[in-house]
Amino acid sequence: MNDSPRALKLADRIKVIVATMLDTRVKDPRLGFVTITDVRVSGDLQHATLFYTVFGTDEEREGTAAALASATGMLRREVGRQTGVRLTPTLEFIADAIPENARVIEDLLSEARGRDAELAKSKEGAAYAGDADPYRVPREAEDDDDIDDADADADDSDDADGADAVGAAEQDPSTGVSGREGA
Repeated sequence: MNDSPRALKLADRIKVIVATMLDTRVKDPRLGFVTITDVRVSGDLQHATLFYTVFGTDEEREGTAAALASATGMLRREVGRQTGVRLTPTLEFIADAIPENARVIEDLLSEARGRDAELAKSKEGAAYAGDADPYRVPREAEDDDDIDDADADADDSDDADGADAVGAAEQDPSTGVSGREGA
């Protein structure tokens, strides 16, 4: 469908004209309860595709399709008369698949609801395989106090080890004997 304003305006006008004509002037007994759902007009305004739905059984849909095919000439003449365009567009009626698609979608949604209910039942008695919260928790304040005490103890031991480090510097690395002992 062309998105030009003129084509959109003509499509809306054709929809109204055809719907009115089907309601008031077409007296075919095969014509069922018809609804024009959409009209698409080509960019050159020469062809109009009308989508329709029929409420009823398959036989009524087939009868309505035959009635629309036989009334196409009269409908086209009336569209040309009421729109005033130079060339009257040809009319093509196509049964709209929206009701069937909606029914399929409804079936899929009901199936999904059933599966969700089964899943909810299976989850009722289930427990976590590991912890309920598998992520690490930050340390708390009391753990920080223990770490500060440990650091203070390490500082005290470094002072005692400092004297040993001086004495170790005087040792001969090859023999492990300090310079004072060997002297």
